[in-house]
Amino acid sequence: MKVFIKHALAAVVFASAFGAQAQTAASAAASPGTDGEVRKIDKDQGKLTLKHGPIANLDMPGMTMVFKVADPKMLDTVKEGDKVKFSADRVNGAITITAIQPAK
Repeated sequence: MKVFIKHALAAVVFASAFGAQAQTAASAAASPGTDGEVRKIDKDQGKLTLKHGPIANLDMPGMTMVFKVADPKMLDTVKEGDKVKFSADRVNGAITITAIQPAK
């Protein structure tokens, strides 16, 4: 019985942590916050090159780099030279743009 309770408690803790992580990722995706400029679009590879400011959630300084995009349709919403606001996170080990919109 004690073993069952320990496993049940572990499952609840894991589910709570996973839910919080998913909620954090969802809220980050809903509100893009990093400034960037589109340098290159590679639709064949599903990648976007951005010159960007610091990305706080990834503890990353500003630089120019290539990102995967979570949804290839995002690439249809931007063109080279566009100023954008975006969110990025680690998805399956790759730094990935999870949301992007034109800067205001």
